[in-house]
Amino acid sequence: MKKRQIQQGKRSKLLALTFISATALLIGAGSAFASNPAPPKSEYMTATFDAMMTYTRPTEVPQGEGNAATAERIELGKHLFFDPRLSGSNFISCATCHNPALGWSDGQPTAIGHGMQVLGRATPTIINTAYQKFQFWDGRAITLEEQALGPIVAAGEMNQPLDELVAELKAIPGYVKMFNRAYPKEGITATSIGKAIAVFERTVVSSESNFDRWLMGDEKALTEEEAWGFVVFEGKGNCDVCHSGFNFADDKFHNIGLKNVTNEGRFTIEPVASLKGAFKTPTLRDIALTSPYMHNGAYNTLEEVVEHYDTGGFKNAGVVSTDLKSSLELSDRDKKALVAFMKALTGDQVNVTLPQLPAK
Repeated sequence: MKKRQIQQGKRSKLLALTFISATALLIGAGSAFASNPAPPKSEYMTATFDAMMTYTRPTEVPQGEGNAATAERIELGKHLFFDPRLSGSNFISCATCHNPALGWSDGQPTAIGHGMQVLGRATPTIINTAYQKFQFWDGRAITLEEQALGPIVAAGEMNQPLDELVAELKAIPGYVKMFNRAYPKEGITATSIGKAIAVFERTVVSSESNFDRWLMGDEKALTEEEAWGFVVFEGKGNCDVCHSGFNFADDKFHNIGLKNVTNEGRFTIEPVASLKGAFKTPTLRDIALTSPYMHNGAYNTLEEVVEHYDTGGFKNAGVVSTDLKSSLELSDRDKKALVAFMKALTGDQVNVTLPQLPAK
């Protein structure tokens, strides 16, 4: 107990020093933009002690209920994730759309599924899904175990009936051995397939970014422009209203005024008028890697995203979330700094090795 109190005391002192350093940097950030004088001090003194606590990355990853990670389960889940034999065509794997080289997404405006069908929603990144309360854009799944099986059985995605998949995997001796090691009391079932994939997905977490290093006291980790972007993010940019916490996502659903949205989103799950056209707030972690942006891939660049929010979105988009402002009145400097800050949320990239899949 005493040791924990000492550690907490050290952490509080470090965060307090970080706040002092951050404040100094934020105040100085205005000097880099002489053509646009810095706003009054009250507008940029938003980097409070509480904010520093809010954005600190957790040290542990949540585990699935009754499905704790083991080396055997992670290895099995990785094999399944990259195996195209999980699809009816034997052509599409989970990694086809969730490509680690593309920020665990696919780089397409909207996903391409079974038979090269162009689907109605963008492929969301699986980065930090372990921390999310809801899965899929409309939040129709609560757990990753449930989410993992959804695309497999969906006719427009992987188009593979689960009973057929179980039979196919049971015919592969290598998978029989892997399942027996990972789930000895279950073997190969639809449930254990979903559990194994979920365990692997929980290993896909964001790594330390320049923002994290700056937050912990490295004043040089962010440029003055990036630090100013954090000021805008928490201030006149109104970004932290939805993109909150270490994952920069509030686990809620919002209609953000996108043009020509015909998909009803969360409304199909929770038929409340304000949720018509509302979709889950995505994480901003590794945001530089996951374009195009929005649930329908409406924007290719972060600059376009900022312009969308600066103008308050499109007024013909239904019941737009009250969290959006009609106009943010951002200056060109604010916009550039905001984009620079968001790019500073991209962490150090981890090399991903492809597994050698078991043969029949």
